[in-house]
Amino acid sequence: MLRSHGRYGYSPIVDRPAGTWPGGQGLAVYIALNLEHYAWGEGLVEDLVPGIPQPDVLNNSWREYGNRVGAWRLLELLDSLSLPVTLLINTELYAACPSLIAASRDAGAEIASHGRTNSEHQAGLSEAEERALIGQVTHTITQHEGRPPAGWLSPWIAETERTPDLLHEAGYRYLLDWCMDDQPVWMATRQGRILAVPYPQEVNDSAAIIGRQVGAQDFADMVVDQFDEMLEQSQGGPPLVMGLALHAMIAGQPFRLRALRRALQHIAAQRERCWLTRAGDIASAWGA
Repeated sequence: MLRSHGRYGYSPIVDRPAGTWPGGQGLAVYIALNLEHYAWGEGLVEDLVPGIPQPDVLNNSWREYGNRVGAWRLLELLDSLSLPVTLLINTELYAACPSLIAASRDAGAEIASHGRTNSEHQAGLSEAEERALIGQVTHTITQHEGRPPAGWLSPWIAETERTPDLLHEAGYRYLLDWCMDDQPVWMATRQGRILAVPYPQEVNDSAAIIGRQVGAQDFADMVVDQFDEMLEQSQGGPPLVMGLALHAMIAGQPFRLRALRRALQHIAAQRERCWLTRAGDIASAWGA
């Protein structure tokens, strides 16, 4: 047989029992807003225009636009529509843009871990190095928020063979790295289990707009179609999860924000037919 990770078994969605989320809803919807911080002139990058030598003023300033402008506009939009948000943060932001995290906290956002910075990833780290990184990130969030984070998204969704084990041992209840299902999935670890909450790699502005060059209006159509189809699929069947992944420097650009506004208004207008929530609340409901 082929080598397997052994974290979970195969389970076809059509064989699972019907059920509902809180309020008797079949579809849970959460929005993940990625707030990222990058080093100047070194490390990993997300580029709008690839291939520019360092120091890369164009791409660095494009990324900074997200934290200076884009994130604020996105928070305003979400607040205007009374849409909850899960904030996936690089902890370097506490030093770089503390007022942004404070405003998100005041708006009721869930604060989840997205590593220390997106200038690095975990792949290739030794167990001791990865445990230290997870510990540092967890301590920083706990120190600022008054409680430890429940969820983790690895920078670049890059793991080692031990990442779920170390996250479970560090007290995390769920992770967002695995995109294999439309329901949460319990994953085995060496000392228990951790919940994989679905995180989108298709309805994701980075993968779609930067990776596949999808236009702003087409991305908004993707969001609407994903919501409408999953809402229909969830009626009378197994409860489903729809995630929407946004990045401040991408979705926060004004012309993309205008298109995204249309999609989010569509979802907000149907709040009586779904559960608009946060990733951590989905993990709690599934665990209960």
